[in-house]
Amino acid sequence: MSEFAVIGMGRFGRAVARNLVREGQAVLAIDRDPRRLELVSGEVDATARADTTDEEAMTALKLDRMACVVVTIGSRATEASVLTVAILRELGVPRIVARAFNERHGRVLLAIGANEVLDPEDEIGGRLALRLVRPSILDQLRFGDVRLAEVEAPEAFVSQSLEELELRARFDINVLAIQRDGTVTPNPGAEAKIASGDVLVVLGSELAITRMAGLK
Repeated sequence: MSEFAVIGMGRFGRAVARNLVREGQAVLAIDRDPRRLELVSGEVDATARADTTDEEAMTALKLDRMACVVVTIGSRATEASVLTVAILRELGVPRIVARAFNERHGRVLLAIGANEVLDPEDEIGGRLALRLVRPSILDQLRFGDVRLAEVEAPEAFVSQSLEELELRARFDINVLAIQRDGTVTPNPGAEAKIASGDVLVVLGSELAITRMAGLK
């Protein structure tokens, strides 16, 4: 179990904190508004009321002991998010993940010490657009130029084995698992056959996955 701190208990911050707890991690929730802290006080391991732009207050929280600090301060407090990340870096926090509101804000956060920036609205919008255009792609995660995606098996694949489909040779795609009727088969062998309604968990480029998902 690792220790995480989540700064900013708005809707997004609460979701991050709750999901970390569900994954078995220890979570310290931080916000300057006690009413927001009350919303998660019974779910996280600890809460702290603090102004995260105050270096003395931040030092007292000993955040350098955390595996990661996630800064989810809202869009109306851009300056506060920048100052918070700068202080966290000065305190020696090993990993800082910060919410960005636009590309420029993200560049600033990276420049002052964030290890990773994320734009949840952009991510959700991109995933929704993909589902609207390619409904057979149920979900995907980006890792640089590579995608990990859940794709409904095209009907053209039904009754064929992975060996017969030759997905690596045809699309440069690797099948990591097959989901069928609520059961997941990881690392399926070449002899595994595809059935109607199967969902394939695949790894490949965005273009390759889109090409495969577009088959009938």
